[in-house]
Amino acid sequence: MTNPSGRGFATFMRALGRGINLTRLVIINVVFFGLLFLVLGLAFRGAPKVGPDSVLLLKPTGMLVEQYSIDAAQRALARMSGQPVGQVQVRDLVAAIDRAARDPRITRILLDPSDMQFGGMGALEDVGTALDRFRAAGKPVIAWGTNLGQMQYLLAAHANEVLLDPAGSISISGLSDYRSYYKTLLDKLGVSAHLFRVGTFKSAAEPFILDAPSQASLEADKYWMGGLWNTWLDEVGKLRHIDAAVLGQQVDNLPAEIPSAQGDIAQLALKFHWVDGLATREQVVQLMQKHGVATDNGTGFRAVDLAQYLPQTIDLGVGKPQIAVIVAEGDIVAGRQPAGKIGGESTAALIRAARADDNVRAIVLRVDSPGGEAFAAEQIRREVVLARQAGKPVIVSMGDMAASGGYWISMDANRIFAQPDTITGSIGIFGLYFTASDGLAKLGINTAGQGTTPLAGAFDFRRPLDPALGAMIQSSVDKGYRDFVGNVAKARGKSFADIDAIAQGRVWSGEQALQRGLVDQMGGLADAIDYAAKDAKLGSRYAVRYFAPPTSAFQKFFMGFGNSASARMLAWLGLHAPQSWLQAVPRLAPELQLLEHAQPGKPVTYAYCFCRIR
Repeated sequence: MTNPSGRGFATFMRALGRGINLTRLVIINVVFFGLLFLVLGLAFRGAPKVGPDSVLLLKPTGMLVEQYSIDAAQRALARMSGQPVGQVQVRDLVAAIDRAARDPRITRILLDPSDMQFGGMGALEDVGTALDRFRAAGKPVIAWGTNLGQMQYLLAAHANEVLLDPAGSISISGLSDYRSYYKTLLDKLGVSAHLFRVGTFKSAAEPFILDAPSQASLEADKYWMGGLWNTWLDEVGKLRHIDAAVLGQQVDNLPAEIPSAQGDIAQLALKFHWVDGLATREQVVQLMQKHGVATDNGTGFRAVDLAQYLPQTIDLGVGKPQIAVIVAEGDIVAGRQPAGKIGGESTAALIRAARADDNVRAIVLRVDSPGGEAFAAEQIRREVVLARQAGKPVIVSMGDMAASGGYWISMDANRIFAQPDTITGSIGIFGLYFTASDGLAKLGINTAGQGTTPLAGAFDFRRPLDPALGAMIQSSVDKGYRDFVGNVAKARGKSFADIDAIAQGRVWSGEQALQRGLVDQMGGLADAIDYAAKDAKLGSRYAVRYFAPPTSAFQKFFMGFGNSASARMLAWLGLHAPQSWLQAVPRLAPELQLLEHAQPGKPVTYAYCFCRIR
């Protein structure tokens, strides 16, 4: 017999549960859609209005990059937390500076590069050249900083006036390229590194077989780094009206000069004419107020920063022929890769898409890469050739580095542009294979068995390297080198012997590469785009379109959200993303990055160059 009171209680509880659930959903939807409408409303309010006599305030924070490797959601979360994104795109800085040069509302630029980081000097030159164009428009650039490294100072030197905080400093120490060597460690672990290479100067994998650089490596490094350092001295000397030899002597004498100045580096910089004056932040504000408009409370001046000004640089290019710009930045790796790496398949697909697009009349490939896997580089090179065969000129613009595999993907372009301080060349091939039979034996582990052919089990890292297998790998590397040099010779209109003489894995600065016929012209990305427009006979009416991997609607939402006033509004309301979300995973020593995509028992042929400057 059923209890009626029990049935009524159960019915009541089910009704209560449905009511609570309905209330919960209503509250969640109200909150969600309320925040959504707030964000969208703020996001579509448009760019802030720029008043007359405004200053473009450039205080970039983080690494100067060709394209973001931090995704849109992370960038939005960073802005919500009130933290810098950690990366600044070269093209954003250049676009803002060039737009401001034509904008009558912008009277000057105040540049503070103190928190900017650099991977090299090539991309930095593009920003410096844009500052020069701004100055040529009759508008002054004022640079001020607190603690400037030699790359930050190279950028600041493009200003009409360089100011330094009285308690600040300028650190100039020259260029270096020191690496870690692992042979002793590998010996202790019982791991054997087997290197197969072609090229006297191909030293990328030396850390795994030596305890110190070879003499050939030291000779080559001294030459290309010396070329870059002379370029730095020449450019800074010209900008600051100091003889390059005198500037070099000043830097060499710093170990004695700084103690003599009682550690006051700011006064020493003033004495050397590295800066034009010393000024605190408040004094810089007063200087800007004198030439501009003070804020209502008198503590600031009318200014617009990079994030606020960027939306005003957008040109949709509707109805115009297009020049496609494809960024190839990072290590070259097989398959499809995210931004920050060059995927053999994904980057080739971007070039292919530009080739198939009827609106695209020319392609500019912006390269900043030390190289990587040889076959992945070959996939990209083939697409460059196909684009040219389709009648679309391909122009390469080299950034900080286009070495080894980075040069491989560049060599078949119609024309190659490089900066004097681009790192390039390193035409060479190597293969690296590890075995651990000795280490396993120390642990009491021995490997034995049977195979059906001489090669069966030959790639087992638990076994010693078979000499026949070693000869086979070396012959493959030899062929890779012949192909590399042969393709360069064909692309550059030279003989195999001519290229072989300047190849051998040797690294060159952009200026040195120009002298040896590996690049065609000195210049930055803007020069490459101008040349592409002329080559494609576009005149002055064309649009520049960056081709990038497809972006989801969710990512696009975050891009707009992170770059709008909404992120700043939510931060002001106290809605911050946890700081722990923004912490990057520490990177391994650069030499170990080579092994990131290595698979046991699968030798890979590399065209790679460890030649970053510090």
